Amino acid sequence: MQRTRQPAPALVVVAHGSRDPRTPRTVAALLERVRELRPGLDVRLGHVELNAPLLPDALAALGAGEAVLVPLLLGRGHHVKHDIPASVAAAPALRARVAAPLGPHPLLVEALHDRLVEAGWRTADRGGGAAVVLAAAGSRDPESAAGTRRTARLLGERLGGVPVVPAYASAAAPTVPAAVRALAARGHHRIAVASCFTAPGRFAAAAAAHAPWIAAAPLGAHPAMARLLLHRYDETRTADPAVCDIPMNTPLPASA
Repeated sequence: MQRTRQPAPALVVVAHGSRDPRTPRTVAALLERVRELRPGLDVRLGHVELNAPLLPDALAALGAGEAVLVPLLLGRGHHVKHDIPASVAAAPALRARVAAPLGPHPLLVEALHDRLVEAGWRTADRGGGAAVVLAAAGSRDPESAAGTRRTARLLGERLGGVPVVPAYASAAAPTVPAAVRALAARGHHRIAVASCFTAPGRFAAAAAAHAPWIAAAPLGAHPAMARLLLHRYDETRTADPAVCDIPMNTPLPASA
C-alpha cells in the first residue's frame, strides 16, 4: 500500500509588530518571497503586539495542526524566550516547534552587506579610515547582546576586516551616536551605519540619522532574509526534539 505523504508543518513567521505603516507592507513582501521560494508551503504570520493577526489568533486558526514558528527577530531577547513560548503553551492542541531567531547567521550578514553596498559602500572603502556601526534594537538580555556582537564580527570579516561596532537603539549600550563618536576618536572619518532592523520604523530612522557618512536601509524583503526564514524552518522541523532551540509543546511525529 502506498503511504500517504504527510503535509509539511505550517511556517508561522512571528513578527514584532509596529505602528509604522511601512512595517506590515515590508513583512508582507518578505513573506511573498518565502512563498515564491517554497510553493505549496502554508506560510502564515503572527505578531507579538500592535498588528493583526496577533500570534495567539494565528495559532488558534491552525487548530490541531502542526507548525514551526520562526521569529522574525534578530536575537534571543524577551520575546523569543518568553512571549512566543507562552503563546505556544496557550495552544495545547497545536503541535509546534519554535525556531531560533534569525541572528547570528551568514545569511543575515549577506543581507547586511548588500544593504551597505546599495547605500554606497565599495570594496575600496576598506582602507582610508572607514568603519561601520551595526545598529540594532537592543535588549537587556546578555545572550541577545552576544548574538549582535557575533553578527558584527561576521560582518567585519565579510567587509575585509573593517571595524564593525555594535550599537543599540534602546536598552543597551553603546548607543549609535556614542559608537560613532568612539570610532571618530579612533581616527575613523568615514563611518557607515548598517541597519540591523527587519523593517523601517522609529529605531531604524533614528539610527540612520546619526550616520556621518552612509546609512544602509533596513533588511526588509532581501532575498537572503527569505532564505534564512526557510533555513530556520527546515533545521527546526528536522531537528531532534531533545535539542530543539525551544522545546515543542507536543512532540511532532518522526516523519514530519
